[in-house]
Amino acid sequence: MTIQEARKYGFDSLEKTSPSALLDSDVLLGAVSGFSKTDLIFKRERELSCEEEEKFVSYIAARKTGLPVAYITGHKEFYGYDFLVTPDVLIPKPDTELLVEKALEIVKEKCGGNHLLTVCDMCTGSGCVGISLLLECEKFLPKEKLPLVVLADISSSALNIARQNVNMLFSSDAGLLYLRDRVRFVRTNLFEAVSGSFDLIVTNPPYIPSKEAHDLLKDGRSEPILALDGDVNLHGDPTGEDDGLGIMRNLVPQAVAQLSPDGVLIAEAGEYNAEMTEYIFRSSGLKDTKIFRDLNGDLRDIFGRKA
Repeated sequence: MTIQEARKYGFDSLEKTSPSALLDSDVLLGAVSGFSKTDLIFKRERELSCEEEEKFVSYIAARKTGLPVAYITGHKEFYGYDFLVTPDVLIPKPDTELLVEKALEIVKEKCGGNHLLTVCDMCTGSGCVGISLLLECEKFLPKEKLPLVVLADISSSALNIARQNVNMLFSSDAGLLYLRDRVRFVRTNLFEAVSGSFDLIVTNPPYIPSKEAHDLLKDGRSEPILALDGDVNLHGDPTGEDDGLGIMRNLVPQAVAQLSPDGVLIAEAGEYNAEMTEYIFRSSGLKDTKIFRDLNGDLRDIFGRKA
């Protein structure tokens, strides 16, 4: 099978099940062959090896079941960095890059003094937000001024993926091995096992209403329900609400308690519950609250500052 034939096979196989059939096929073919999108076009007569062809066919079969491309390849780009992903963690979404952008603004605001900044990425999942933030800080802060970043999650499996991403991205080959000393991992139910105070807390918690969260998984995408369903309490039991904010109602007051004076909380929510999330921020004592829109114009990130 040539590259050209493989692209056609992939598109034809996925056309009825994926709205991005050609893109999916090209990404999977690139993962198998090591070719870029340009290579796939200009080296279209190149023959796949038997091993590559077999793997590509199996990848296409997996995609037909609804399994996301990122889970098949095990990789997803976020904020320009390559992250490892498995069904133990949510696949990083472009909308969540806004969390990193707003967090960077706060780091730049607060990095002028002698105080070493402390950051918590709660519900970290793959670690994409906290890790990207530290990688971006490395570009403009001296080593001694880099913040300490706590990556916290209730799932030990998710923390294992976050740890693998730290080891992969903070590598000796990249000259970034020293960044590992700036990271701590904490397995915790929200802030239950987190100690200390923070200048900045960022979080992308479960915030999808329960029924919608379960409906999302019917297409075979296999993302962890634990990271989607917001209509549960601290024990994982249904709240009886249907607004996706069961976790948020517990998380925000706990976060406020662990913010330093003038500390900032930034949380991701949905277009449908961002305004209610801002109300929870205000009710928990945060000031200067505001909502930021993502690239699609949807209400996405909620900001609040501790008095």
